[in-house]
Amino acid sequence: MYSIALGSEMQTKEFDLVVIGSGPAGQKGAICASKLGKHAAIVDKKLAMGGVCVHTGTIPSKTLREAVLYFSGFRQRLFYGRNYMLKDNVTMQDLLFRAQAVRAREVEVIKAQLRRNGVTTFEGAARFVDANTVEVPVEGGPILLRGTNFLIACGTRPAHSESFPVDGVHILDSDQVEQLQEVPRELIVVGAGVVGIEYGAMFAALGVKVTLVDQRPSLLEFADREIIDNLCFQLRRMGAVFRLGEKVVEAGRDPERNRVFIKLESGKIVHGQVVLYTVGRQANSDQLNLPAAGIPAGDRGKIAVNEFFQTAVPHIYAAGDVIGFPALASTSMEQGRLAASHMFGKVSRVPEEAIPYGIYTIPEVSMVGRTEEQLTAAKIPYEVGLARYAELAKGQMLGDEEGILKLLFHPETLKVLGVHAIGDRSAEIIHIGQAVLSLGGTIEYFRDTVFNYPTLAEAYKVAALDGFNKL
Repeated sequence: MYSIALGSEMQTKEFDLVVIGSGPAGQKGAICASKLGKHAAIVDKKLAMGGVCVHTGTIPSKTLREAVLYFSGFRQRLFYGRNYMLKDNVTMQDLLFRAQAVRAREVEVIKAQLRRNGVTTFEGAARFVDANTVEVPVEGGPILLRGTNFLIACGTRPAHSESFPVDGVHILDSDQVEQLQEVPRELIVVGAGVVGIEYGAMFAALGVKVTLVDQRPSLLEFADREIIDNLCFQLRRMGAVFRLGEKVVEAGRDPERNRVFIKLESGKIVHGQVVLYTVGRQANSDQLNLPAAGIPAGDRGKIAVNEFFQTAVPHIYAAGDVIGFPALASTSMEQGRLAASHMFGKVSRVPEEAIPYGIYTIPEVSMVGRTEEQLTAAKIPYEVGLARYAELAKGQMLGDEEGILKLLFHPETLKVLGVHAIGDRSAEIIHIGQAVLSLGGTIEYFRDTVFNYPTLAEAYKVAALDGFNKL
């Protein structure tokens, strides 16, 4: 129902659901509400349709990765030598051309999906007026959107530190990678979390001298140790240097040498051409005037929610990166859908143990279920079945001899407890293990199933047989 106020009063529009943010969580939440017969609206800043996922995060970074794999000749090095590259002197324009094309197409796909599902869109920065109203500055003057329910899906931006003078030229955050004028000779990555290690791996594959610095003593602690050790080994073989357990106390630029430096608490000084600062994310919730809606924000603006994604104000939900870990595009989509389902009486859940994770390093890493470390801590007995890409015909064809697929299963019930993979296309094949784990299946499924040959999926049979040999 629309109502237009006369005189100096603002125009007001009413919806069953107002979504703030058009990233994966916002899109799926609005579309889910529409399919339930509700009138939904999405508000996002001008030229930001698709959110961080499309413009500076998932889509451009993963497309950049594909361009790196192509131009670096990484997948062909087993056949043509470790120093093989498709093209000498790869430029940033070579790498970014594909990302720009994919981003433009993805925005059009999202707009078409929202239009098809009858979702109303507004371009502007929404701010809460009260718990039932947001104000949106649009062309022709601000309007008020009143909602029976709200979904905050405003995403995040790179966190900055006063000790790091990010200038977008010599010291960059992850949103500014596309501003690089050339592929640097030396890159210092401060913060070796998922984002930092993904970009570090991409540039290392191009022959850039990469130094990864993190104050934590080990990387990606939520992942399987054997898999991460394998990743570090492969990155070191590409020339990457790790400075772990090191805290950065100063960063700056030496204009005479046209280089940047970071000083570590231990006294070490590391020089390079460019510094990439990837220490954490800041939620965009600080731009929404949350106090007017009665919603508190936590560390770095993250919003606390319950199991149904409700905030402290029950009719206001939050989903996606703004609520914190795991902050994946895939999980954000599902969170948005589940939030909209709950607010309109269609409760459903996704078991956390069945959520897959993909880390798009080179080589890529993927996992679902529990790790050896988690099973040990929980005192759950397990056995391991291992398949190496070197044993697979498809692995040889793809030029990947280092890949691994690892099955964790209960030695008595044979139920699958976790699947962990590193290697080419691991984020694709992980879903076979995800399906079996979700359905409570056993490794007998992999033993007794016929897989296409030659494929990487065949690794499941090899790993299952390896597991049976250990019983």
